[in-house]
Amino acid sequence: MIESTARFVDSRLRLSKFVRRAMNHVFPDHWSFMLGEVALYSFVILIITGVYLAMFFKDTTTPVIYHGSYTPLDGVKMAAAYRSVLHISFDVPAGLLIRQMHHWAADIFLAAIIVHQARIFFTAAYRKPRELNWIVGVTLLILAIANGYFGYSMCGDLLSGAGMRIGYAILLSVPVIGPWLTFIFFGGTVPVAATLPRFFALHIFVVPALIAALIGVHLLIIWRQLHTNFPGPQRTEKLIVGSRLWPSYTLKSLGLFFLVFALIAFLGGLVQIDPVWLYGPYNPVAILPGAQPDWYLGWVEGAMRLFPGVNFRIGGYLVPEVFWPGFFFPAMMFVLLYVWPFIEKLISLDFRPHNVLRWPYQQPFCTALGCATLAFLVVLEFAGADDVVALAGHAHVGALRDLLRILVFVVPAATGAISYLICLWWRRRRASDNAGLNIGNEAMEELTQSQ
Repeated sequence: MIESTARFVDSRLRLSKFVRRAMNHVFPDHWSFMLGEVALYSFVILIITGVYLAMFFKDTTTPVIYHGSYTPLDGVKMAAAYRSVLHISFDVPAGLLIRQMHHWAADIFLAAIIVHQARIFFTAAYRKPRELNWIVGVTLLILAIANGYFGYSMCGDLLSGAGMRIGYAILLSVPVIGPWLTFIFFGGTVPVAATLPRFFALHIFVVPALIAALIGVHLLIIWRQLHTNFPGPQRTEKLIVGSRLWPSYTLKSLGLFFLVFALIAFLGGLVQIDPVWLYGPYNPVAILPGAQPDWYLGWVEGAMRLFPGVNFRIGGYLVPEVFWPGFFFPAMMFVLLYVWPFIEKLISLDFRPHNVLRWPYQQPFCTALGCATLAFLVVLEFAGADDVVALAGHAHVGALRDLLRILVFVVPAATGAISYLICLWWRRRRASDNAGLNIGNEAMEELTQSQ
């Protein structure tokens, strides 16, 4: 039956040649190439769990009185959105499991994109002809961060409401166009009735569609271009060593999908995340002690806490202090990411196409720059949680913040210098090992010839 069906389809669409070529497509075997697939499978799980949650979520701020299974909030006035989240968590079958799987899948999706982009950076996989795919990856990262923010801002609890107010303040601080941007995304001064429906539409329709489209473009470019590969035997700019799509790579990829699904299901069932019932409904005049954003926005929060409170006037327009760390700094970070392949090309004057990757030690400056940037962001993550760190370490939050203002410069500089020296040492060691190997080969050839 399968054979007759295949012949029926092929006799009309003539797909056998294409399918045969596709099955023989070669993929590299190194484990780091699977990081992108972790992101892809996390996105698939996000879509599946998100569809289930959308059936029960109410995207409205209409005031209601809660009467549900969570008795500590019984009789409390809250938004209908918050009540629906409590209903999902305590009354919908498998609701809490699916909701926590959705949240964990979002975190893993973002983490996989970041680690995947780091792998591309540290191995120079962004070089010609892959600049376009690097730009697609950076855009995917921005969309994933934005959609994560839209998602956890819709719950209507105190923590998400505070995050929404912070996002509103950052967007409003943009000179000239700030009020227009807040009207487009928030519908006016937060909180307003239009905010949640807009976030809901962006979160489940607009941004996922853009992410899916960019993933498709990303995979199409990978398929069209020759794959990259690490240096090694028989690996050249025109020859890739690896596994065929069928059956080796397909079975390996399916196994990875089941592992990712099992990990997310394990975390969703046994590791609590975002317990909104502990925060209570959103109150504009209240805030939780130790309130923190999700980790992928913690570096922005840290920058806002460490940046000095300075206001400027440019052309008669007030530029408040939150603009520089909250909007300008992240925007410049992503602009630098977008243009980095072209900057590196101008510095190295290397305009040739490359399919063989570099090891990190082969590019000491880029590796040191990448390590310093990661260290800088880690310090900002700690700064975004300085009150929690101070409480855990029994320290004064003001003294800790002063220390972090020093470390935000010292730690990246030290990390970059140490990384650069390690790369130089490792490169010299590899060069001496290769020289010794060449001498040994020449001696063996001379011995063979003399015999």
